[in-house]
Amino acid sequence: MKKAIRIFSLLLIATTILIACKKDKDPAESDFFVGTYSGSVSYLKDGNLTKSSDGKITVSKVGETYNFYFGNSIPDITGVKFEKSGDNSYVSIGSGLTGIKIDASTLKMLVTRDGATWTADCTR
Repeated sequence: MKKAIRIFSLLLIATTILIACKKDKDPAESDFFVGTYSGSVSYLKDGNLTKSSDGKITVSKVGETYNFYFGNSIPDITGVKFEKSGDNSYVSIGSGLTGIKIDASTLKMLVTRDGATWTADCTR
């Protein structure tokens, strides 16, 4: 009986994890979201360009605030707010952080702030 309960518990946990990590989950549909987008990313500052065609951006959302964590020694962008634009896509708002569009499957970015420029064309 203990073995059956253990197996059932493991199946329940696995199902919960699979549902919570679905790739088609829209970041705007929940107050907590973590997802990774892959594709072309770049960062330019003081004439130094960091570029990758297979870059990754991890996006986290807690409440109304999004954070974008880059690999490839590219500085992160944090504290971004969004507003709905069209059918389930969201566009960044706020001083110096405009130019980010995100939905369940794509992330597009062109942000210029403090003399630096971040670009991204990524999918999930």
